[in-house]
Formats: sequence, C-alpha cells, structure tokens
Amino acid sequence: MSREDPWDAYSAHGPTRLFCDVTQSWSAVGGGVGTYLRHKRQHILSTMPHRHLLIVPGPRDEIVEEERAITVTIASPKVPGSPNYRLLLRTGAVREVLERFKPDLIECQDAYVLPWTAIGHARRNPGVALVAAYMTDFPTVYVERPFRKVIGKALASAASRLCYWYCGKLYSRFDGMFALSENGGMTKLQSLGIDRIEVVPLGVELGDFSPDRRDPRLRQTLGIEGGAPLLVYAGRLDGEKRAQLLVDAFEMLPRALGAHLLLIGDGPLRESIVAMNDPRIHAPGYVSDRSELARSLASGDIYVSGMADETFGVSIVEAQASGLPVVGVAAGAMVDRVTDLIGRLGPVDDARALADNILAVWNSDPKAMGEVAQHHARQYSWDRSMSDLFGSLYPKAFRRVWARAAQPARQVVPALADA
Repeated sequence: MSREDPWDAYSAHGPTRLFCDVTQSWSAVGGGVGTYLRHKRQHILSTMPHRHLLIVPGPRDEIVEEERAITVTIASPKVPGSPNYRLLLRTGAVREVLERFKPDLIECQDAYVLPWTAIGHARRNPGVALVAAYMTDFPTVYVERPFRKVIGKALASAASRLCYWYCGKLYSRFDGMFALSENGGMTKLQSLGIDRIEVVPLGVELGDFSPDRRDPRLRQTLGIEGGAPLLVYAGRLDGEKRAQLLVDAFEMLPRALGAHLLLIGDGPLRESIVAMNDPRIHAPGYVSDRSELARSLASGDIYVSGMADETFGVSIVEAQASGLPVVGVAAGAMVDRVTDLIGRLGPVDDARALADNILAVWNSDPKAMGEVAQHHARQYSWDRSMSDLFGSLYPKAFRRVWARAAQPARQVVPALADA
C-alpha cells in the first residue's frame, strides 16, 4: 500500500497495528474518558484485526495481557477531592511500557505530562503516529474560573491565555487532533493556529435510553404527587459540575410547584446535600446499572445542568435520548446541544436565571420539547464516533507520518531538533 492510498483500518489483509491510549483521566466508575476508551477497545476487538494497549493510573503496577487487549496500570496517588481519579506522574514507567510494546499510534486524552512522554517516544521511534483528544477545556475549567475568585478577572484571564498558548505549542507536535464539539473545544483550538483538528463526537448507547423506560413507581417512591415536575441531573457532585448551583436554583422554585430534584452521582458535595435533609432533594449516589440510570432519566421531566465547560456532554445527550428537555448554561458544548426547541440556556453561575428557565420550560410544552430532543440525540452513536476516528482522523495521522518518513534526511533532522 502506498502512502497515498487510503488506509483501511477494518481490512484483515493489511498489517496488524497496535493502538495505544495513555491517559491521566481514568476512573473505574464512569467518566467520559473512561466510557470512550471502553467503547473504543470493544470496537477494535470486535470489528478489526488490530490490538489495543491502555496505559492508565491505578492502585498498583500491573500488566494484564488478554489476547489482543493489553491493560497497564501504573501505581499513582489519588487526586485530592476526586477519589475516583489518580495522578500519573511516573513518566519513566510510561516510557518503559511504550518501549516494550512499540505501539503504531498513541492517543493522549489530557494535556499535562503524558503527551510529552508520547512525543519523546515518537522522537526516538520514527513512524509512530501521535493523536490528541481535547477532552477537558482545562485553561478555563481549572485555571480561569477558579483563579478568578482568588486573583481577580484580569489576572485569571491572563493565566488562561498562557495555558491556551501552551496548548497551541503542545498540540502542534501531534499528527492529528480532535475535539468533541465545535464550542466545546474546536473553535478555541483553531484560533491558536491548530489546523489538524476535527470534531469527533462521543457516542451514546441510544438503544439503552428511551422515554419508554419511564416508571411511575419510581416517581411514587420519591414522593412526587400528581403531575409535579421531577428535575434530574446525572454526573459528579462537585464544584466543577456546579452541583450546588442546581440546589440553589431548585430552592428558588415556588413551593406550590411541588417539584423534586434527583441528583444521580457521587462527589464531595453529596454529603452536604444529603445533610440538608430536604425530602424533595434526592441524592442516591453513583448508579452503576445503566438500565437503572435510563429508568431514572426517563422518569424525569426536565434535565438540569450548571456545567459551563462541557466538551461534549454525554449525560445531556442521554437525557435527550430519554425524551427530556434540557435547562443549562450558554457555554461550552451545551451551546451545540441545546436550542430553544429542546430547552433553555442562561448565564453561567446564575441560579436565578436557571430557576426562571426551569419554570419557562415547565410552563410551555416540555413533552413536545422532549420529543424534538430525542430526535436530536439520534445523531450521536458510537458507530459514528468510531467511523470518524478510524475512517478519517487516524488515516490522516498515519499519512502525515509516512510523508515525514519520505522526506530527505537533511529535512527530517532539523524538524526533530525544532520539536
């Protein structure tokens, strides 16, 4: 096969390749990155002849080889305040794994130390393709918004711009890159001069989520009387996801409405929410059973979210597939997911506006909105995501590597020195 020919990832006649994912953002219980990586591995094993190597932080050093699936965990400490995540800083151990297994393509889902380890490995092993996934808008989420409360808006904005500059320098070294939505990352990265970027949306198990899973018994168990509204949220209960904002907005709703709030998930704010002892607010914790999650979503009336920096919004699409209108904030990927036909968006961190939008949706026609939302969600399938990844983005990354390899040596050496 010449380098100009399209690369067919699904062909059983071409070379067997090893695809590697190395990430800091790994959780054994849920999480967007973890969900994506599990579906990706399943897709490789069930539809392709290739192998998959996954390098993630864990409680101990361990290598598990199961035919074409290799899972490497590297002992890492827990992230303070996020017990389901760990901080992988042992780049030497990652280098050893990469040198041992020699992957053909490495994909990184965060922007910290691990991408530089992958870049170093590719420099020592010409022919390795590098792909980056922009899963978290960290300059805004972890720098600008929290710093604004401490050092003020101007300095926080400057720090955020510095981080975006860093992203531009980092991602320019990759052969391919994707964001999960236009407003959830691609537009910002393009403004940095990154032109090797595409949108590859995550998928949703559309067959698992449907209005047909609505269960009146669940509503009765929660103590919802008559046709009163049930507001639902699914995700981490922490500051980043703005869980407290949902509670604040809920408390601003008229008591006579009889509304209830169901917060599905775990996190550092759950204990304080439960301690409120409000019979209208329910926080059952993390739900591992997908069918139970689908039942809870379908039994609601409106999905609510205060998260300002979604890069995709899996839970939003799952709610829409369940037939729910969405009330959220006009920022990040939520702008790509919600229109006035299927919900309402308001200012960031504004509980009053969130409460007003909940009332506006409830007093209009939430059922009709939910039907449109369900139709909107059907475009997001894992088949589509994997087709975009293996049928478009990865082939382009490989072709760039092959094109580099075909350059005269006098052109290649300065390029490596510059990197």
